[in-house]
Amino acid sequence: MTSLSQPAATPPGTPALPSPIGPEHDPGPSHAHGAHPDHTLTGFVIFLASESLIFLALFVGYAVFKSSAPLWLPAGVEGLEVREPLINTVVLVSSSLVIWLAERALHRQRLGEFRAWWLLTMAMGTYFVVGQAIEWQHLPFGLASGVFGASFYLLTGFHGLHVLTGLALMAFFLVRSLRPGLVLPEGKGVVAVSLFWHFVDVIWVVLFVLTYVWQRR
Repeated sequence: MTSLSQPAATPPGTPALPSPIGPEHDPGPSHAHGAHPDHTLTGFVIFLASESLIFLALFVGYAVFKSSAPLWLPAGVEGLEVREPLINTVVLVSSSLVIWLAERALHRQRLGEFRAWWLLTMAMGTYFVVGQAIEWQHLPFGLASGVFGASFYLLTGFHGLHVLTGLALMAFFLVRSLRPGLVLPEGKGVVAVSLFWHFVDVIWVVLFVLTYVWQRR
């Protein structure tokens, strides 16, 4: 395990090495030169809020169509299987705890532990995506199966795209953490990815309740 709690001192005049994880705001020099404070995470939270509004609109539309349609399910479809999606849900939601452990390890400058938890989070997210792809292959309806089919694939597919985005971001920062000779600060990039992953998990819980728990014929 690589320990970065005691980084090697650099000779005077040597430029600071960049972070492999993300930029770190140093309030001292910024305030000394009158620079504006770093609002990177604030902007990212606003981005997540806008994404929440998109999902909210989709959820409301789905609920309205589902409540008002006289026949919701396509002919020959009795309902959605809940067992496998529930397992996928438990895995995805549990990954929020795992990525939090990765973030905590990063704050403590435990690079090896950070990578282990980070990789486990990626594995759990991959398990969810693969499980959803397998479920799609065995569903008795398609995208053209009325409003139900179109709504189901739109919601689960749009969420799956967010999961894949989160996995790509985690892979990016994992590769950057492997660069030798770089000091690993508490990067805001990792914090942003962690927030995005928690957001993806919360959205899926709502989506699971709407599509799998609340079923009507």
